[in-house]
Amino acid sequence: MNHKVILEEKFKLIHEHWNPKIAGELNGQYIKLAKLKGEFVWHKHDHEDEMFLVVKGVLKIEFRDRIETLHPQEFIIVPAGEEHKPIAEEEVEVMLFEPQSTLNTGNVIEQRTKEKLDRI
Repeated sequence: MNHKVILEEKFKLIHEHWNPKIAGELNGQYIKLAKLKGEFVWHKHDHEDEMFLVVKGVLKIEFRDRIETLHPQEFIIVPAGEEHKPIAEEEVEVMLFEPQSTLNTGNVIEQRTKEKLDRI
């Protein structure tokens, strides 16, 4: 059974930074919601593209040759294999579209790696 998703309500259920939650799925992809604050780890996803859509706040994505700044209602697709590091100077709410196999820290395993995601 399908029901609409109210993003504001879902984000209220997220209390940790860098801990994505599954809000939906389609065609082998997860729709993940996350709150971000601070700097993440440099990483890449060898086999999956990753899409960041900013819902609230300002997100910087650092690449080896540039920094892209995303504002609400803007998104970027990070191609498979491209190293990147998300940076959120203030809290940011993002929606991520990724294949179900995508690990949040990509090729790096560290304390913020989430191998099993909760659903909200």
